[in-house]
Amino acid sequence: MEATKKVKTVGEGVGFERIRRITGYLVGTLDRFNNAKKAEEHDRVKHTGVK
Repeated sequence: MEATKKVKTVGEGVGFERIRRITGYLVGTLDRFNNAKKAEEHDRVKHTGVK
């Protein structure tokens, strides 16, 4: 019988917060921005990783 070996991915189970740069400010959430700043972030082009 072969022993089952669990492979753990680096960073697995580690929480992180997304940081954005909006008009010169580094922010984690958009809670404190007014509607214009939220719209600016929403209208940005979203880039995806290379597959």
